[in-house]
Amino acid sequence: MGFTHAQGLILVVAAASLFGASMANKDWGWGWGWGWGSNNHTLNQTEGPNNIIVGGSENWRFGFNYSEWAWQNAPFYFNNTLVFKYDPPSNTTFPHSVYLFPDLWSYLNCDIKRAKRIANETQGGGDGFKLVLNRWKPYYFACGERNGFHCKVGGMRFMVVPQFPWRN
Repeated sequence: MGFTHAQGLILVVAAASLFGASMANKDWGWGWGWGWGSNNHTLNQTEGPNNIIVGGSENWRFGFNYSEWAWQNAPFYFNNTLVFKYDPPSNTTFPHSVYLFPDLWSYLNCDIKRAKRIANETQGGGDGFKLVLNRWKPYYFACGERNGFHCKVGGMRFMVVPQFPWRN
């Protein structure tokens, strides 16, 4: 049994109503923590993109849970800049790097062989390594040192999906 024109019209009106309600209620969302529906913050009301230091005052280091940090600091917006700050290698610090995974499966398995290194061990010093979230896609980040050990055991991985900022 197929749709009649009246049923199709009702479906279109219902979808349009839901879309209109979601646009009017900007805090409404799906609640998966990737920036949709996480209401522990105010909406981005700035006039331009932000520089966001990955890990905040903890910077990019072994033993910090970056997935939790990303969850608590979501949403991330289109054209925000993530800044990865870490100490250059020395006798007292472990080296770190930044890798970008191509997909969720590689990210979940910390498959460094499939990832692309976007910052080496020395690029996190000073002002840090900066990456602009300039595409609407999931970004999967990790430290690739020790063949993925920092990713698997050290908590040095997270993902973000940038959103377009709401404007009034």
